[in-house]
Formats: sequence, structure tokens, C-alpha cells
Amino acid sequence: MTQTFNAAVSVVGIDIGKNSFHIVGHDERGAIVVRQKWSRGQMEERFATMPRCLVGMEACVGAHHLSRKLNSLGHDARLMPAKYVRPYSKGQKNDFRDAEAIAKFVATKTADQLDLQALHRVRERLVSQRTGVINQAFLLERGIAVRQGLRFLRAELILATPPDVLSPRMVRIIEDLLACDWRRLDERVERLSDEIEAIARQDAGCERLMSVPGIGPIISSAMVAAIGAGDVFSHAR
Repeated sequence: MTQTFNAAVSVVGIDIGKNSFHIVGHDERGAIVVRQKWSRGQMEERFATMPRCLVGMEACVGAHHLSRKLNSLGHDARLMPAKYVRPYSKGQKNDFRDAEAIAKFVATKTADQLDLQALHRVRERLVSQRTGVINQAFLLERGIAVRQGLRFLRAELILATPPDVLSPRMVRIIEDLLACDWRRLDERVERLSDEIEAIARQDAGCERLMSVPGIGPIISSAMVAAIGAGDVFSHAR
């Protein structure tokens, strides 16, 4: 089996690692003609000297950056959802078999899509943290039941609590949570939401999605960040 790329290679599968990449090259008949392990520093140099070919890799961390780089070098780089890699893998799992298994693809995300997706992920994390603060059952443990929802808890905290229900220490703890945690998270979530909404209002794809009842800036921008224009799907469903 040859260990150098040549004109016979038409399809390349890459199993992406942090510092090394497992490469499997197929010819037009589907036979494996190359099986190599490259370091991260070798990737661009070697692909730059290769004939144009179809390059597939799992859609994992770092894959979109590498896909854009390979496309800029003239290759047809595509990404495959992780859930589709395993069914095509033969025998016991290893990195070369993973590289060989890659055959179905998804669209490469643009830098703007990745930026928007990062905004959504940070916002989601902050919302989760805020929910954790709200769900601490300090009031319920002292017999104060509050209806579900942010506005009801806010109203309850604004109202004066009878001094015989909460100790001064507990009042201080709750006031600190409200001032230092909840309000800070509220502000950060609001800033991210405003930024996402501004992006959505300027994006034609988001505007089309927002014409559907019930879909606003957050949902529409999350969809655009995930699938772009959706033109890689064979039909609307």
C-alpha cells in the first residue's frame, strides 16, 4: 500500500484528534490506497500539495475550521454528523476505522455561524446558572411557597418578609444571591439576548423564519447557526 498521496486518491477520510490526525485515502473504486497518521502541523502543508479530492471528517470540535482551510486549498471538504460515523465503522473502534467510515456529510459552518452558535451556548449556560440560583429552596424550607416563574419570585423577594419567618442571616444570604448572582446573570443574559436579536434582525434567513408564528429571534438565529440556509437537506422535512 502506497504511503504517499498521488492522483489515484479521490476521497480522503480524516479522524480528527487534538494533536494528530488519522488519514485514510480511497481511489475511485473505493479501495484504500493511503493510511497515515499526521501531526497538526503537517495537515496544511500536505493538503496544499495534493490533487483536488473529496475530504470527509466527523463534525466535531475543530472540524469546521479545518474544513474551511481545506476548501480554501481547493479541496471539497465536508462534515459528517457523529451519529452517522459509527454505523459505517467496521470491527473494533479505532482512529483509522473512524477515518474510513466517514461518508455522509453536513455543511461546513461559516465563521459567522460559529460566532452566533457561541453566543447561544454562552447564553444557555448563563440561563442554566440563573435557574440554579432561583431553584435553591431556601424559602420553601422555611414555609414560603412561591408560584413557579421568575416574576413571582421577584415579587415575593420585593415584599417585606415577616421577621419571624427568616433569620437576619438568611435575609442577608438571599439579598446577596439576589444582588450578586441573580441580577448579574440577568444582565449578562439580557446583553447576549440583545446581541442575538440584533443579528437576527439583519439576517435574511432569520427574518424568513421569524415570519412563522411562534418563532422569534432566539429560535430563528439558533436554527441559522446550526444549519445555515438548510440547502444541504434533500427536502424540507
